Amino acid sequence: MRTSKIERKTKETQISLELNLDGTGRSEIDTPLKFLNHMLENFSKHSRFDLRIMATGDVEVDDHHLVEDIGICLGMALEKALGDKRGICRMGNASVPLDDALATVALDLSGRGYAKVDIQFSEFKDAKLGDLTKENIPHFFESFAMNGRFNLHMKVEGKNDHHKVEACFKALAKALYDATRIIGEGIPSTKGMV
Repeated sequence: MRTSKIERKTKETQISLELNLDGTGRSEIDTPLKFLNHMLENFSKHSRFDLRIMATGDVEVDDHHLVEDIGICLGMALEKALGDKRGICRMGNASVPLDDALATVALDLSGRGYAKVDIQFSEFKDAKLGDLTKENIPHFFESFAMNGRFNLHMKVEGKNDHHKVEACFKALAKALYDATRIIGEGIPSTKGMV
């Protein structure tokens, strides 16, 4: 079974996360950040990963620590669940439209964390989407990729910031679904390891 469980407790956050790469898209997400919960539920549904996250943090300060630490834990869980990556497709890409928005994601489960995230938010809107600070959204994706040790390129165009962010989560989900599928038996690298 390609599953993992991560526990993280710091002076700023407390997180329990469970991931099943071969699930059906069931999620149980409980954080104080309702917009992030909604995005993670979308991620679970469209990746078909079963995902359970119970998290609390010092959101009275701001949402940075909790958003970052959830990204860290999700990345660690992905890396752990993949094991030696034997037989996986390894690379994935997806373009996802959501009304006015179009998100494109390309990724490689290469064992080398890198993230180039291009989300241009509207200057005419608030600094938050619901209860989530916009500047922490790209940081979530960066934390996820770096700790998941995968190469991520993400770009989105559109007008509505909610649509843009949701399209990004869905595109990432679909690309990760494809990249994590078992398509063979060997290690997907000429080096013999990923």
